[in-house]
Amino acid sequence: MTILTFLLTASALGILVSGLYFLLVPGASRRLTPRWMKTGVVINILLFVAGIAGLLIGGVNEVMAAEQGAEGGAEISLGLGLALIGIGLPTGLATIGAGIAVSSVGSASLAVITEKPEMFGRTLIYLGLAEGIAIYGLVVSILLLGKI
Repeated sequence: MTILTFLLTASALGILVSGLYFLLVPGASRRLTPRWMKTGVVINILLFVAGIAGLLIGGVNEVMAAEQGAEGGAEISLGLGLALIGIGLPTGLATIGAGIAVSSVGSASLAVITEKPEMFGRTLIYLGLAEGIAIYGLVVSILLLGKI
Protein backbone atom coordinates (compact mmCIF):
# COMPACT_ATOMS: atom_id res chain seq x y z
CA MET A 1 0.00 0.00 0.00
CA THR A 2 2.88 2.39 0.62
CA ILE A 3 4.07 2.00 -2.97
CA LEU A 4 0.61 2.89 -4.24
CA THR A 5 0.44 5.89 -1.95
CA PHE A 6 3.83 6.94 -3.30
CA LEU A 7 2.55 6.64 -6.89
CA LEU A 8 -0.44 8.86 -6.14
CA THR A 9 1.72 11.37 -4.28
CA ALA A 10 4.26 11.47 -7.12
CA SER A 11 1.48 12.01 -9.62
CA ALA A 12 -0.07 14.84 -7.61
CA LEU A 13 3.31 16.48 -7.06
CA GLY A 14 4.06 16.19 -10.79
CA ILE A 15 0.88 18.06 -11.57
CA LEU A 16 1.64 20.74 -8.96
CA VAL A 17 5.25 21.24 -10.01
CA SER A 18 4.43 21.45 -13.71
CA GLY A 19 1.55 23.83 -13.00
CA LEU A 20 3.76 26.10 -10.88
CA TYR A 21 6.49 26.02 -13.53
CA PHE A 22 4.11 27.06 -16.30
CA LEU A 23 2.63 29.73 -14.03
CA LEU A 24 5.98 31.26 -13.09
CA VAL A 25 7.59 30.94 -16.54
CA PRO A 26 4.86 31.95 -19.01
CA GLY A 27 6.95 31.44 -22.16
CA ALA A 28 7.97 27.91 -21.20
CA SER A 29 4.94 26.28 -22.79
CA ARG A 30 5.92 27.70 -26.19
CA ARG A 31 9.51 26.47 -25.92
CA LEU A 32 8.66 22.90 -24.98
CA THR A 33 8.02 20.46 -27.76
CA PRO A 34 4.49 19.02 -27.88
CA ARG A 35 5.90 15.48 -27.91
CA TRP A 36 7.66 15.99 -24.57
CA MET A 37 4.55 17.48 -23.01
CA LYS A 38 2.32 14.67 -24.30
CA THR A 39 4.67 12.04 -22.92
CA GLY A 40 4.73 13.72 -19.51
CA VAL A 41 0.95 13.98 -19.36
CA VAL A 42 0.50 10.33 -20.39
CA ILE A 43 3.00 9.14 -17.78
CA ASN A 44 1.31 11.24 -15.11
CA ILE A 45 -2.15 9.88 -15.98
CA LEU A 46 -0.86 6.30 -16.02
CA LEU A 47 0.76 6.77 -12.60
CA PHE A 48 -2.48 8.16 -11.21
CA VAL A 49 -4.67 5.42 -12.70
CA ALA A 50 -2.28 2.71 -11.50
CA GLY A 51 -2.24 4.19 -8.00
CA ILE A 52 -6.02 4.48 -7.76
CA ALA A 53 -6.55 0.96 -9.15
CA GLY A 54 -3.99 -0.43 -6.73
CA LEU A 55 -5.58 1.31 -3.77
CA LEU A 56 -8.98 -0.03 -4.75
CA ILE A 57 -7.72 -3.59 -5.19
CA GLY A 58 -5.53 -3.45 -2.10
CA GLY A 59 -8.27 -1.84 -0.04
CA VAL A 60 -10.78 -4.52 -0.98
CA ASN A 61 -8.28 -7.28 -0.16
CA GLU A 62 -7.44 -5.64 3.15
CA VAL A 63 -11.11 -5.32 4.14
CA MET A 64 -11.90 -8.89 3.12
CA ALA A 65 -8.91 -10.23 5.06
CA ALA A 66 -9.66 -8.20 8.21
CA GLU A 67 -10.96 -10.01 11.23
CA GLN A 68 -14.40 -9.30 12.52
CA GLY A 69 -14.54 -6.41 14.98
CA ALA A 70 -16.49 -6.18 18.16
CA GLU A 71 -19.84 -7.91 17.91
CA GLY A 72 -21.66 -4.96 19.43
CA GLY A 73 -21.17 -2.70 16.37
CA ALA A 74 -23.54 -2.47 13.44
CA GLU A 75 -22.45 -4.48 10.45
CA ILE A 76 -22.85 -3.30 6.88
CA SER A 77 -23.27 -6.06 4.33
CA LEU A 78 -22.16 -5.88 0.73
CA GLY A 79 -25.74 -5.41 -0.43
CA LEU A 80 -26.31 -2.53 1.98
CA GLY A 81 -23.06 -0.89 0.90
CA LEU A 82 -24.02 -1.11 -2.76
CA ALA A 83 -27.48 0.23 -1.92
CA LEU A 84 -25.92 3.24 -0.18
CA ILE A 85 -23.72 3.89 -3.20
CA GLY A 86 -26.80 3.65 -5.42
CA ILE A 87 -28.61 6.12 -3.18
CA GLY A 88 -25.75 8.60 -3.44
CA LEU A 89 -25.54 8.42 -7.22
CA PRO A 90 -28.68 10.48 -7.98
CA THR A 91 -27.43 13.37 -5.88
CA GLY A 92 -23.95 13.26 -7.40
CA LEU A 93 -25.10 12.98 -10.99
CA ALA A 94 -27.84 15.60 -10.50
CA THR A 95 -25.36 18.10 -9.08
CA ILE A 96 -23.00 17.51 -12.02
CA GLY A 97 -25.90 18.09 -14.41
CA ALA A 98 -26.96 21.19 -12.51
CA GLY A 99 -23.43 22.54 -12.66
CA ILE A 100 -23.32 22.08 -16.42
CA ALA A 101 -26.73 23.72 -16.80
CA VAL A 102 -25.91 26.65 -14.52
CA SER A 103 -22.63 27.29 -16.34
CA SER A 104 -24.28 27.64 -19.74
CA VAL A 105 -27.38 29.46 -18.47
CA GLY A 106 -25.27 31.76 -16.30
CA SER A 107 -22.96 32.82 -19.11
CA ALA A 108 -25.90 33.44 -21.42
CA SER A 109 -27.66 35.37 -18.65
CA LEU A 110 -24.67 37.66 -18.17
CA ALA A 111 -24.55 38.34 -21.87
CA VAL A 112 -28.27 39.20 -21.97
CA ILE A 113 -28.12 41.37 -18.84
CA THR A 114 -25.24 43.33 -20.34
CA GLU A 115 -27.34 44.27 -23.34
CA LYS A 116 -30.79 44.44 -21.69
CA PRO A 117 -30.70 45.03 -17.90
CA GLU A 118 -34.49 44.67 -17.68
CA MET A 119 -34.14 40.90 -18.38
CA PHE A 120 -32.53 40.32 -14.97
CA GLY A 121 -35.62 38.78 -13.35
CA ARG A 122 -36.27 36.38 -16.22
CA THR A 123 -32.66 35.15 -16.21
CA LEU A 124 -32.87 34.49 -12.46
CA ILE A 125 -35.86 32.24 -13.10
CA TYR A 126 -33.86 30.25 -15.66
CA LEU A 127 -30.94 29.93 -13.24
CA GLY A 128 -33.34 28.72 -10.54
CA LEU A 129 -34.77 26.09 -12.86
CA ALA A 130 -31.29 24.86 -13.71
CA GLU A 131 -30.34 24.70 -10.03
CA GLY A 132 -33.55 22.82 -9.26
CA ILE A 133 -32.07 19.75 -10.95
CA ALA A 134 -29.70 19.29 -8.00
CA ILE A 135 -32.56 19.62 -5.52
CA TYR A 136 -34.54 16.95 -7.37
CA GLY A 137 -31.57 14.58 -7.11
CA LEU A 138 -31.33 15.27 -3.39
CA VAL A 139 -35.05 14.60 -2.90
CA VAL A 140 -34.76 11.29 -4.79
CA SER A 141 -31.82 10.27 -2.59
CA ILE A 142 -33.74 11.12 0.57
CA LEU A 143 -36.74 9.12 -0.63
CA LEU A 144 -34.53 6.15 -1.48
CA LEU A 145 -32.79 6.40 1.90
CA GLY A 146 -36.18 6.06 3.57
CA LYS A 147 -36.70 2.71 1.80
CA ILE A 148 -33.73 1.07 3.53
